[in-house]
This record gives sequence, C-alpha cells and structure tokens, in this order.
Amino acid sequence: MGPLAGIKVLELGQLIAGPFAAKTLGDFGADVIKVEPPGVGDPLRKWRMLKDGTSVWWQVQSRNKRSITLDLKEPPAQEVVRKLAQDADVLIENFRPGALEGWGLGPEQLLALNPRLVVLRISGYGQTGPYRDRPGFGVVAEAMGGLRHLTGEPGRVPVRVGVSIGDTLASLHGVIGILLALHERHRSGRGQVVDVALYEAVFNCMESLLPEYSAFGAVRGPAGSAMPGIAPTNAYLCRDGGYALVAGNGDSIFKRLMGAIGRDELAADPALADNAGRVQRVEEIDAAIGAWTAQRTVAEVLQALDGASVPAGRIYTVADIAADPHYRARGMLQEVQLADGSRLTLPGVVPKLSLTPGGHRRNAPGLGQDTDAVLREIGLDAQQIAALRERGIIGSEGA
Repeated sequence: MGPLAGIKVLELGQLIAGPFAAKTLGDFGADVIKVEPPGVGDPLRKWRMLKDGTSVWWQVQSRNKRSITLDLKEPPAQEVVRKLAQDADVLIENFRPGALEGWGLGPEQLLALNPRLVVLRISGYGQTGPYRDRPGFGVVAEAMGGLRHLTGEPGRVPVRVGVSIGDTLASLHGVIGILLALHERHRSGRGQVVDVALYEAVFNCMESLLPEYSAFGAVRGPAGSAMPGIAPTNAYLCRDGGYALVAGNGDSIFKRLMGAIGRDELAADPALADNAGRVQRVEEIDAAIGAWTAQRTVAEVLQALDGASVPAGRIYTVADIAADPHYRARGMLQEVQLADGSRLTLPGVVPKLSLTPGGHRRNAPGLGQDTDAVLREIGLDAQQIAALRERGIIGSEGA
C-alpha cells in the first residue's frame, strides 16, 4: 500500500509542478483526487506526443490518481472543494497567487474548515514579495534562479536543460515541505501552508554560486561539458564519434586515470596531487585525456577506465535507457497495459524503500472518470450529482 496509505490528497493544479508533486505522493500510496476543468481537462493531456488523442506523458504524470471535473469558477463547485478539503490531509495548487482566494478557497478559509490540512502552493515567485503577481513558468524560473546562465558553451546563447527541470525541482521541494508539515502535524495536530517558488527551488540547487560572488566577486559562467574548478571532469571525443564522460577529480582517482592512459609522469607530479593544482593545469590534463580517447571507441574507453576504477560513462539516449539491463533490474522500466490492451513502458518509482516501496497501482484516469464516485464519498446523492452535471458544473465525462 505504500507509506502514505491513508493520506488523502486534493490536487487542484495543472501541467507540471503541482501534478508532479501529487504524482510522487500517489506513487507511495496516497489517495490523490485530481480536479480538472470539465470538457478540456488538464492541458497536459494534449502535450507532446499523443496516443489515441491523449499524451503518453499523461500516463506518467497522472498514474495512481482519480480524476473529477469541476468548474472552479462556479460557487457550487467551490462548495464541493470545501467538502473535499474537510476530509483531505493535503491540498496542492499551482495557480497564480490570489486565484484560490478569489474563489473563496484560500488557505485561511480551508484551514478554518480543516485545521489539520497541509496546503502546498507552488508559484513562479512565491506568495509574497514584489514579483508575486507576475506569471511565472519553469523556464523563467530557471533563468532567474541562476541555472540558465550556466548552461551551454561559453560565448553562445544560454540553452534550456531539455526538460522542465524548474517545475520538477519545485515539485520535489514541495513534496519535502508536505512531508515535513505532516510530521509536524503528527506532533501538534495543526496543518500549515507550504510556499514554494519555482525560482527559489532552482536557486537552492546552485551550490557555491552565491558565496563565491560574495567572497570574491566571481560571476560563474557557462563551461560547456566541464565542471569549473573541479578537474578533470569533462566529455572527451572518441574515435567512433561518441563522447566518454570521465570524472577523474578525486586525488587517488586522478592517479589511477593517468596510469590508465599511460601518463604516469602526470600521476606522479606533486603539483597535480590535489584539485587546486589540477585546476591550474586543466587544459594540459584535458588534452592528455582527449588524445588518449581519440584513439579508442567509447566502449574501449569505458572498458579500460572501468578496469582502473575510474568513474566514466557514455551519453545515453532514451533508446539506450530502454535497452539497459541495469535500468530493468532496478525496476525503472515498468510496462503497463492501457485500456485498449496496448502496452506502454513508463519510468519506475523513485526512491526505493525497503519496507514500504511505492508502486503503480492504477493507470492515469480518463477525464472525470471518478467524479460520481468521489462526490458520493462526500455525501452527494444521485439527484444532486445530476443537477451539477445539468448545470455544467461537473462534466458529462464521468456519467
């Protein structure tokens, strides 16, 4: 059942940040009720590549959830949310600040109904501060948080990481906040608000960026495939046109690496015995490694470095991932059967818990497929549900 079995989560968000947080809780047993607009649902249902009209991404983001449809702009739908919140442990939303309050569903109102409720609010800039009302998406947060300035090659346009990393980092910080708040609730009996700003989640992962600027006035810039100030770590071109990633920056690892590439004189050089000395001569070291890899295929490089206990790897495509035996052995390639009988491979559950592991309990729901069941759970009868449907407050999808 998972460690969060018995925890009820009400998800009001859409797209990535809020729903990813709810998905993570659902993977570990929480009962997640996802609220979607009637007729159209979460826009993620139509993002990227579609299978039978629905995004395959949807099967990742919304597994282990139930879907109900509600038009949150309508007072009867807002009353349904209040009833759901009274029985919930966690509410997740990622609307612009003030949206919930405009619907009469702000944390003050909901906590008055259910003082044990934990409310996660994810937004671009947070619930306070001069930028709170600005629209904020993940790519903007990645730029403001300092990440975008560091990506790409020096002197060229800063590039996107390639996935919605700002949203995902905010989601994971939100999950941490929820678990901390639930732990506090166990002690005090009180819920609280968890305020996560996308840009702050990114900034929290920027390592020594700020103290280096504070102490030295240093503004770190993009470094391509290298790790500034940590040597040697880089991607090196091989004979077959591929790249080998080599991380030889530990002192003893560096000596083993130099021995493996036939540069014992560099291994024995006292000036290169620690990272500070190696950083001063990183171009020389990179040239030595690059000259060695250029004479070998990626596979030959990795075989030699694995034998010398030097961390190294190749750059995986998704085809490499899907064929990798380690991914499969770790349960990270999970096949599910869709409603039409076809099979789809999805990412497995992370992290791995030995006693109460997470899992895939149910596929992502159809739009509104659980509306009637959920409304009955909070005490609405068939006549009341039919009246809501007739007025368009809930969709016809779950009928």
